[in-house]
Amino acid sequence: MPTQLNLVVQDLDATLRFYRLLGWEIDPPEGEPHTAVDFGAVSVAFDQVDFARRWNTGAQVGSGGIVLGLSVAKRADVDELWKRMTGAGYGGQQPPYDTFWGSRYAVLADPDGNPVGLMSPSEDAHRFWPPAQPPRA
Repeated sequence: MPTQLNLVVQDLDATLRFYRLLGWEIDPPEGEPHTAVDFGAVSVAFDQVDFARRWNTGAQVGSGGIVLGLSVAKRADVDELWKRMTGAGYGGQQPPYDTFWGSRYAVLADPDGNPVGLMSPSEDAHRFWPPAQPPRA
């Protein structure tokens, strides 16, 4: 069963610029307050806050307790995306580092403060225990 994740945003154009720079192909209808990207089993929808309040009167913009996780093909991709996005002026919450579970990982912030995690495949050669404190942004 396909699943949908909705992100309520303040400025749809600014949000779409962020996700396009990450490499997402998004072609919304002109002037619409909603668009979605289909990834097969999951789609990610973006709704302007005033539009979202038409179907959820409690809709709010901003960071909640959810991290939108994006998988990348290799470890170096995490660092490359981090540099591209922070170099373009987007916020970084967690700089790239090697995790105890064996992945390379970083967290960006989209224009509304939603955390976007970048994670490489886990590799046994990079696993360690106990976990160390990650670097700070």
